[in-house]
Amino acid sequence: MSDLQTEIKNAHAILKQGGIILYPTDTIWGIGCDASNPDAIDKIYKLKKRSDQKSMILLVDNENRLDSLIERVPEQAWTLIEYAEKPLTIVYDRAKNLPQNLIAADGSIAIRVTRDEFCRKLAERLRKPIVSTSANISGQPHPASFSDIDPAIVSGVDYVVDWKRDQKGSTPPSTIIRLKENGQFEFLRK
Repeated sequence: MSDLQTEIKNAHAILKQGGIILYPTDTIWGIGCDASNPDAIDKIYKLKKRSDQKSMILLVDNENRLDSLIERVPEQAWTLIEYAEKPLTIVYDRAKNLPQNLIAADGSIAIRVTRDEFCRKLAERLRKPIVSTSANISGQPHPASFSDIDPAIVSGVDYVVDWKRDQKGSTPPSTIIRLKENGQFEFLRK
């Protein structure tokens, strides 16, 4: 198995070239790309056989990135992020500075500030958000561990990260909250 720094360097090189990666996230194994690259985003939709009407989650290395991606970050977001005990994805209204094929039809975007060491350091090195969507064909269950990932997914990406592959089971997918500009929120997935 490769070391963490080598895997970050290898994955970063693929993302910079517009490629897509298969990688361990702070929850489940994910497929990812540079979130500013619409062609790479299209590759993920095609690989997953997923409608581009279903938006995907972004991972960022720290909450300071939110202001560059959202028109107005609600005050409650900072508290929710700070005190979340498990991975928390927040759906924000009025996304900005992102490719249109990544933003939901209603203008929203789902973002998680990751605390996972690999994901955080990769996003930090890229200096951009990373797309994170479950490593499965659309409609199939998400894989519990690397060994459960469909071979079509493994062979369809440009790079498979050699980190945490031997871990069995997985953390459940993140909690998803829709947070409105007025501070009201609703749970989309607990």
